[in-house]
Amino acid sequence: MSKVLSKDGTAIAFDKLGHGEPIILVDGALCSRSFGPLPKLAQLLAPHFTVFNYDRRGRNESGDKAPYAVEREVEDIQALIEEAGGSASVFGISSGAVLALAAAASRLNIKKLALYEPPFVAGRRKGRSAPPDSEAQLKRLIADGRRADAVKFFMVDMVGLPSIFVYIMRILPIWPKLKAVAHTLPYDAAVLGDFSLPRERAASVAVPTIVMAGEKSPIELRSAVDALAEAVPGAKRQMLKRQTHNVSAKVLAPVLVDFFAA
Repeated sequence: MSKVLSKDGTAIAFDKLGHGEPIILVDGALCSRSFGPLPKLAQLLAPHFTVFNYDRRGRNESGDKAPYAVEREVEDIQALIEEAGGSASVFGISSGAVLALAAAASRLNIKKLALYEPPFVAGRRKGRSAPPDSEAQLKRLIADGRRADAVKFFMVDMVGLPSIFVYIMRILPIWPKLKAVAHTLPYDAAVLGDFSLPRERAASVAVPTIVMAGEKSPIELRSAVDALAEAVPGAKRQMLKRQTHNVSAKVLAPVLVDFFAA
């Protein structure tokens, strides 16, 4: 594990694996460089690239500094790009894909951009949307020490998972890990905003881009990927067979290798 200082002085922890052209992996909500889909993905990409798998601010071994702003997380990616030699490709998943899109639109020196299922409003059912005060509600729950309720609110009220899913999660070993980073959920809420597709931001992306979804993911997510691929100039769109939002690293890795190595 190494650390790099972001623009505001926050220490960002990262693992560096492999050799070759640099790729930075950007996690979604509740995950870190030691938990979630990216540790395994990093291992699979390492034979082909230099992979930077990092803890987003406030998670695991990365620091944090108030007040939070999405711009600070973009600066975290910039610090990693500088650590990588001044330029890098970027992969983001879920809310991390939204953050990666923001980084590319901010004109960071990103060579290529790969996104998996950013949960934009373009892909949600008619009449189904996150509460407009989601970020404020999450902040209140965290301030009251109700971490489990914050995780449930994010998963059920914001993401739209069935309540039974959270009930099952509570009895699994994964639950304490989710609660441990629940205080960062307002950050993801800020990144997602109102879940609307930022068409102007997407249209400003000027690097080769691929936007992916799983064939078995909800139609809402697949539709959002379609809309984003249309909004980003020249973007490729790819559906991964037999995959859901919980994508298999073994399926995702070859697609990324082909895209980033081309």
